[in-house]
Amino acid sequence: MTTWIKAATIRAIRTAAQTAIGAIGAATVFNGVDWRVVGGTVLLATIMSYLTSLAGLPETSKEGTTYES
Repeated sequence: MTTWIKAATIRAIRTAAQTAIGAIGAATVFNGVDWRVVGGTVLLATIMSYLTSLAGLPETSKEGTTYES
């Protein structure tokens, strides 16, 4: 289970960073950065990443490479 948590957290952090960059970039083009909107968008993307990871992570499969090896 700890391998799954580690893999899911790494994936969620990457998703959060990508979402933040996109939201900040889009906000600066239109007007100004509303940090509450950016934060909410990042939080939602992070939650969705964890929920998507429940379906399975290739990083934790026995056939593929794991973070423990």
